[in-house]
Amino acid sequence: MGNKKELRELSVIDVVKDIAKRLGVDYEQENNEVCVDIPEHIGTGNIKAIAFSHGMGMINLDMRLKEEVRFELNQSLVQPLEIIFNSESAFTHEFDGKGKVQEIRHLESAILSCNSRHGNVITLPANEPICFFNLEINRKRFEEKIESFLPDMNAELEALFRDVNGVNLFFYRGHYSLDIAKCIDESNDCEHTGFTKSVFIEGKCYEILAHHLRQYLDDLTDPDKRKILRQATVEKIEAAAEIINSELEHMDNILALARRVGLNQNTLQSGFQHLFGLSVNQYIKNARLEMAKNLMETTGLNITEITYKIGINSRSYFSKLFKERYAMTPKQYLKKLSQPKNEPPQSA
Repeated sequence: MGNKKELRELSVIDVVKDIAKRLGVDYEQENNEVCVDIPEHIGTGNIKAIAFSHGMGMINLDMRLKEEVRFELNQSLVQPLEIIFNSESAFTHEFDGKGKVQEIRHLESAILSCNSRHGNVITLPANEPICFFNLEINRKRFEEKIESFLPDMNAELEALFRDVNGVNLFFYRGHYSLDIAKCIDESNDCEHTGFTKSVFIEGKCYEILAHHLRQYLDDLTDPDKRKILRQATVEKIEAAAEIINSELEHMDNILALARRVGLNQNTLQSGFQHLFGLSVNQYIKNARLEMAKNLMETTGLNITEITYKIGINSRSYFSKLFKERYAMTPKQYLKKLSQPKNEPPQSA
């Protein structure tokens, strides 16, 4: 594939066709969609693009390369606005001639706007999974769609969309939201064909754009006051839940748990509420009771041993919690388990 590719951007379809030409491979095109399979001597995977109305388009890369590849993305007339969502290995971006290299890491997004003097340069690593979803907006064509909404936008966003000829450089990076991750998955998993597929994915692209504009404004607020849950934060919350489930006997306090997964305490609490509908303490209590019930059913441990095994130091407190959850004491539940299944349960 070589170490350097110069691509003159016209539309997302033209970009992928140009990649195919430089790779020396055929492309498949159907209506407004084009796909290129990466040849075996270069790597594995594919690149897909779909063009929509009003200058909106998307490119989806899912591949692994045998050599590092540097793409120079330049356009002579209209510089598109690029919004990239990276779901796999990190890669780098720089504006040609500016010297500053920015890494776009796993579960991060970046808003990019280059100009005719300093084009976008993307460097993809070798022997790593590369998967990112890119929204491309031709702002000159898109202006007609959003002109009436621009005066009500945040000042920076308004300036970004009004820069229809791509005069100013812009780069903004942050972790993208759980809502965006779901929309990308739904777009990639689309089972429709033809016009229905095009309409479905176009709708998802606009949904992603709407979520990302909301997220950009949310990012401008204090980190402790942000309302939108990022996909990277979700992974840390899931890691915290896994720690709870595996370390109940010696569970740390919530502050220590938050530090272990790299979150502040408020974000951890709000994340648990969003994902599980429970506070961290409620999640821990539920996990302890479920573990206790499982130990009663699968081991010969007595109630005192189970109490300590789940990280509770008071047998009476454990009995109180268990009865609140299962409408019987641990002793009653053990007696129920010991009865033959064909005999009616005895009263306690």
